[in-house]
Amino acid sequence: MGDTVHLTETVTGVKSRGGWVEYIRVLKPRETSLLAFIGLATAVLADRGTGSFLNYLFILGTLIMASAGANGITNYLDREIDARMVRTCRRPLAVGSIDPPEKALFFCIALSILGMGMAWMLHSFVFVADLVGTLAAVIWRKRATCVFPQGAIASCAPVLMGWLAVSRSFPVELWLLCALISFWLPSHIWSIMTFYREDYRMAGLNYFPLNASFKRVSLILLATSLLLYGVSLGLYFVRDSGMIYLISANILGILIVYASWRMLTTGRSISAWQLYRLSAFPYLGMLFLSLCLDTFFRI
Repeated sequence: MGDTVHLTETVTGVKSRGGWVEYIRVLKPRETSLLAFIGLATAVLADRGTGSFLNYLFILGTLIMASAGANGITNYLDREIDARMVRTCRRPLAVGSIDPPEKALFFCIALSILGMGMAWMLHSFVFVADLVGTLAAVIWRKRATCVFPQGAIASCAPVLMGWLAVSRSFPVELWLLCALISFWLPSHIWSIMTFYREDYRMAGLNYFPLNASFKRVSLILLATSLLLYGVSLGLYFVRDSGMIYLISANILGILIVYASWRMLTTGRSISAWQLYRLSAFPYLGMLFLSLCLDTFFRI
């Protein structure tokens, strides 16, 4: 009873705050920051770090607007499901701290339109990548049955936008970066869904990996992490990268493979949570950062 009262008070407190902070929370700032960062890093890779600071800054602003708008729209569309889940029930739209929620939707659509306008200023290819990525993100929500292909398309959009902002070519390197994102997604998405599987089921969701055994999911995550490791090493050879990236790719690759292996061998849900925590910035962020550092120090 005490816990119920405490939760009610907390939610009420969240609901009463309102203001611009709640609008920022709707945009999922951590996820938006990661997507914008990998997009900017890809732009650096595409022009070998020879671009101007102002151009990089404009590309970053475009990526932030596009990613924030798409994340906000999906947050709006998922608000009813979020309200039924313990993990997400305190999100602004789930508790009603923005009332009516359509105010947040209009705000997010405005950001998306602004991002698309900025993308068009960079190049029509960047605009197309932004538009397709946004549409895929809207389709790929908690009701989706798989991270492929919608999730992969949405998550690869920042990479394509960053690359096409400075180059109109489609080399093997770009497709390897997209493959990297695609094989990274299961470790990031399916791991947290496995950890919170009962929460998802209570909300009425029951698709893969929620309807699969823990062992089967662990085996698949181990396989995708090995593919992820392989693709990251493939980038080293295709880019003719230096030791900064090679060392980072090996350390990060071994860590994520080990985390997947530990999830399989222990059979404990906490291992799925640890894999999820590792997969975000510690893995993806550091890998793209090492690619950038390698590029700058080899100019």
